[in-house]
Amino acid sequence: MENPPIAIVIRSKKLGVLLRGARQSANKSADECAEMLGITPQRMEAYEKGEEAPSLPELEGLAFYLRVPIDYFWGRETSELSQEEPKVFERDRLMRLRNRVIGASLRQARLEAGLSTLDLAAQVGINEDQMNNYELGVEPIPITELEVFAGSVKRTVKDFQASRGPIGKWIKQQRAMQHFDDLSPEMQDFISKPINRPYLEIAMRLSEMSVDRLRTVAEGLLEITL
Repeated sequence: MENPPIAIVIRSKKLGVLLRGARQSANKSADECAEMLGITPQRMEAYEKGEEAPSLPELEGLAFYLRVPIDYFWGRETSELSQEEPKVFERDRLMRLRNRVIGASLRQARLEAGLSTLDLAAQVGINEDQMNNYELGVEPIPITELEVFAGSVKRTVKDFQASRGPIGKWIKQQRAMQHFDDLSPEMQDFISKPINRPYLEIAMRLSEMSVDRLRTVAEGLLEITL
């Protein structure tokens, strides 16, 4: 394997700092994180030093275990960490499944972009055989390389993140909390009051309607008010 591009090296170093910060904030040891991921303490240390980069499933697992929103690892502001202990998940089976799903999704995106495996491999300095292993889910894709692949096929890493299972649910909850924090204080107050729940339910139903149906409802309201 050739030396990775300098951008990947720098990204790995930054990610290592974020990993260490999240682990220390959660009062977890590197050994505990390594055990949770099913890797050696030496590999976890390499992640934190930026010498290697975890795969997306490993990063999702760490976010879940350390109770930090996944977006934290992209240096974005996050809401306060949850104080609830995450439920146990089937680590090995989930990791294998996630690697296969990510590989298949990347292959589909590559084909849609009209690129070959060799095209993507060249982006991060690996050979075509390794690229094939990534797409088959045989090898986990380091997150720093997945970021480059995603950009090459006109996707974002978010497109490859878990959407189901315990970790997928965790990510959705954290994003919902972040969206709530982004609202104005007035909107937060309105949403938080139980008395306003019927209005929110109406808004949800309206959001599910087609444009034609919404137009019919609007015309009906106009007839009532005029």
